[in-house]
Amino acid sequence: MFVRTVYATGDPARIETAVRALNSEGRSLLEERPEYRGAGVFVDRDLGKLLAVSWWGTEAARRNSDQVMRERRLPMLEPFAGTVAVENYEVAVFHSVQPPRVGGGVRRTRVEFDPSDAGLLTETFRACTVPRLEALHGFAQCALLIEPGTGRGTVGVLFVDRASMAASRGGQAAARRQDAAKAHVTVVALEEFEVLHAESHSD
Repeated sequence: MFVRTVYATGDPARIETAVRALNSEGRSLLEERPEYRGAGVFVDRDLGKLLAVSWWGTEAARRNSDQVMRERRLPMLEPFAGTVAVENYEVAVFHSVQPPRVGGGVRRTRVEFDPSDAGLLTETFRACTVPRLEALHGFAQCALLIEPGTGRGTVGVLFVDRASMAASRGGQAAARRQDAAKAHVTVVALEEFEVLHAESHSD
């Protein structure tokens, strides 16, 4: 599958207007597009950060959908968004043991690596990281997304509640250190968000 992320920052006091627009008009626009495979909306209300993720069956479908969404994106995010960044990824690994829940948590880790090590990263994540994540209480889903040819990627780990996410911080930090060294990646950012909406499916 293929993923588009929209990362917006702005005034925390105005974030709810953007959330309402994405969960109504935004979701309707996405669901009308061919090869749509789900979406997620995640927020950090304290700092004023919003992450919107959409999943697509083909790269062409993602690209075509962006032609429609590009016109509506900024109006939906106003007056909240002061900055908006759009990125495109391929799904290297997706693993789910239970559906995420509204009010749950997602931890996002951004990584950089030599593009030639993309295969090593994928295999390390599948063989080592996923089993460790499965052992964490409250684990729901995880995904490794890679931006082809750039040496950039992101890992998303969803938990059914924020307490489980908080309790996992120490254990996941130890695993992150080991797996980052094994996969030859550099962690460049670590963030946590509240889950407002999350769905993804392969058919």
